[in-house]
Amino acid sequence: MSGASNLDDEKQSLLAVLQFLKKKNLKGAEEALRKETGLDSVSTETHTTTENEPDLSNVLSEYESDADPLRYEEYYQGLQEFVDKSLDIHKHELSLVLYPVFVHLYLECVYKGYVTEAEKFYIKFSKFQESYRQEDLEKLRMLKQRDHMHTKNEYLNLFRSNKYVIKMARESFNVLKKYLQLQKQDVLLNLIQQHFHLDVFDGRPRSKRTIEATTGYLTGEAPPDANKSKVFFGLLHDPELLAALADDGDSDEDKDEVAMDNKEKPKKKKSKRDDAKKRHATDPNAPKPDRIPYPKLKDSEKRWKLAMYKDISRRLHVAPDKIPSVCFYTFLHTQEGLNCVDISEDSSLIASGFDDSTVRIWTLTPKKLRMLKTVNELAKIDKEADDVLERILSDKSAVESRTMCGHSGPVYGLSFNREKSFLASGSEDGTVRLWSLHTFTNVVALKGHLYPVWDVKFSPRGYYFVSGSYDRTARLWCTENAHPLRIFAGHLSDVNVVDFHPNGNYVATGSADRTVRIWDLHSGSSVRLFTGHKAGVQSVRFSPDGRHLVSSGADNRVLLWDIGEAAPLADFEGHTANVHSLCFSREGHMLATGGMDNCVKLWDVKAASHMDDDNDGISSSSSTQKSFELASFVTKSTPVHHLHFTRKNLLLASGPFMPPT
Repeated sequence: MSGASNLDDEKQSLLAVLQFLKKKNLKGAEEALRKETGLDSVSTETHTTTENEPDLSNVLSEYESDADPLRYEEYYQGLQEFVDKSLDIHKHELSLVLYPVFVHLYLECVYKGYVTEAEKFYIKFSKFQESYRQEDLEKLRMLKQRDHMHTKNEYLNLFRSNKYVIKMARESFNVLKKYLQLQKQDVLLNLIQQHFHLDVFDGRPRSKRTIEATTGYLTGEAPPDANKSKVFFGLLHDPELLAALADDGDSDEDKDEVAMDNKEKPKKKKSKRDDAKKRHATDPNAPKPDRIPYPKLKDSEKRWKLAMYKDISRRLHVAPDKIPSVCFYTFLHTQEGLNCVDISEDSSLIASGFDDSTVRIWTLTPKKLRMLKTVNELAKIDKEADDVLERILSDKSAVESRTMCGHSGPVYGLSFNREKSFLASGSEDGTVRLWSLHTFTNVVALKGHLYPVWDVKFSPRGYYFVSGSYDRTARLWCTENAHPLRIFAGHLSDVNVVDFHPNGNYVATGSADRTVRIWDLHSGSSVRLFTGHKAGVQSVRFSPDGRHLVSSGADNRVLLWDIGEAAPLADFEGHTANVHSLCFSREGHMLATGGMDNCVKLWDVKAASHMDDDNDGISSSSSTQKSFELASFVTKSTPVHHLHFTRKNLLLASGPFMPPT
């Protein structure tokens, strides 16, 4: 034991010598000492404490260089002028280094005790940083003394414990490297080597629009390894349901389809359906059916799903020349008391959550809301009857709306399960509640989140549901367990919104940290990290085919992503306020968006997803982007809280009427 202890002490002493040589820029001596002592494999990177907090003593030691802070203003101004005078093809990528260099030079000034110089440096150059950085810059300015840097400052911990990621073409990288070497900017060169991760790629430099589509995260862009995992985004198809649909295809459904198309015979339709079954069975992008354990479908559930497929097969095929009709449901006398809205999959029910802690449900069809019959009446019902779900409900209790109470704080998230048997809700009280839509009572209060729950979402296949919270986590639940099955942790701020992938294997989360993540239910790990929003993400939605994801936020932008390639496809510009709601048409060719600008817009997703420009698909032409907008519908004075396409592609929208002030 004593020999091992002496060896550790010797290594620590050698590491201290290496740190000294590094500060003095004696690289040759450093390398020789490493080879001679066998310390090539010893890591000198920042370590973390057992509480996952950066060890600031190691982190801040990198600022103990011999560089003169009195010249930092000169260094930064020279770098700024170099970027401004660069060729346009390189300028946009080179400008990415300005913000992180500004931050690190400021922090080094403060750490070395040059408070006045740090303040002058901040005042002179902060005005040149991007406007969306202002909130971050205010947090930076709070660090004015060296003692402040030893406190648990969230911004400092984040920025200093993560290397700033910049994706840059090799041509641009060589231009930057040449400038730093010719101007003998050793301070900036060492800073970039220590604190940056330059993801250099071969190809032409990216355009300004392409860069804007992937920058905005607190620590630059997504790290190269963040999007390397394979995502099984293909859809799952139940063979029994496909067989039942094929068998039924020779009857009324096929006749209706033939009457509508008047092009193909029923026999040919069935042949296409058989081909589709083979294609789904060999889809390399589809997960295994048993990858995520879901309960086996009951006979009643199969009949319900078969009816859904029949309804969808008769839908209106929307297109740029076939704009869908829009039906708007306005909530009166709610003003700012309405927080969230959800519409059931079959468009028969609408639920809303309010500031007064209540949940209200309305029926959107002539069929009223009914409760279970009495125990004596239920005992007389044939439990094996096909229409048992109808028989157990009492006509005497039929009403058009019901109010459910149980939460002790405002309700911020709602979600129906596919069969309308349950409604999940999330509240400021930190609980997720499951409500029975047969008795309209609370079944269970799920406790796990430490802070308010902002959103909840049921899986398209039922059984599982996910919640997102102020505690920076998303949690996976099921209807048969009172404890979370998975905790998805990785966001740096609130998880504002959640959504389930159509195949039920993945969950998307949007956060106030300006990122969108996709999580694998099987492993619980993050398999995609999308950066590009300049403010908190307010809504995320998967496309019906599972290939794309769309996100929107407080920056008024709507971004379309390719999940397989982990690349941005389009930036839909047009909204003038926060975009709170997104919804794809049933076949996925059209996207509806709505928000606080009292406007519903329709976009051509099919055209946007096939666009191929600037390596990753983002077009550099703003006129091309505007051409994706198909229609715009303005309300009188109603922000859009929720959008929903019915099975036949009628667009439903809802929101509270806000009287003009």
